[in-house]
Amino acid sequence: MITPAIRRYAAETYRLQQDSPQVGLSELADAVEASLQATSRMVGRMKKLGLLEHELYKGVRLTRDGERVAMPALRRHRLVEVFLVRVMQYGWDEAHDLSDQFELGINEHLEDRLDELTGHPTRCPHGEPIPSKDGVMPEVHDTSLADLHPVARCRISRVRTHNPDELRYFAELGLFPEAEIVLMNRIGSHGPFRLQFGKREHVLGHSLASALYVEPLGDAA
Repeated sequence: MITPAIRRYAAETYRLQQDSPQVGLSELADAVEASLQATSRMVGRMKKLGLLEHELYKGVRLTRDGERVAMPALRRHRLVEVFLVRVMQYGWDEAHDLSDQFELGINEHLEDRLDELTGHPTRCPHGEPIPSKDGVMPEVHDTSLADLHPVARCRISRVRTHNPDELRYFAELGLFPEAEIVLMNRIGSHGPFRLQFGKREHVLGHSLASALYVEPLGDAA
């Protein structure tokens, strides 16, 4: 039986494996806010169900069946985030943690209603794609700002952090998905990065720049 807890573990594993081929147990435990022992038991259960593969000392990765289990949870989580920000006027720095609690009570009828009330969104407030009703994850073709070389024009596609302080800082700067920026300069392989957006310039450290995923628009004029 696929329980809400299994769906949540699958969803968090899916999120984490976007940055790494395999997800460590301690990393997964932190994401689901569970003990390492509880996470290990759940991983064993999911492995028996054929939802993930576990390689000792390396970590876990979802199977195709596991990805299918993750999609409904990801869809509901991201729809709830949109609802909290657009309709209930919460900050995007609050939406992720609130959605973790809210989504557990969402059934198919409420999911459809949320989708309708929020205008059938395709991205969450942080820019992450929302899976379709039939479980298809839209493809996203972007890259971390930290992987670009100056001088480059780009559009922010996703802001890949759930850290509230970092999200508030990005909001203060106006660095939201769809914002257009120019990478003017970077110092060494680990930043800092000098950005121009509108008439302003700002310097970001490597960690913050790495959280901004962008779609290149070509060389700056």
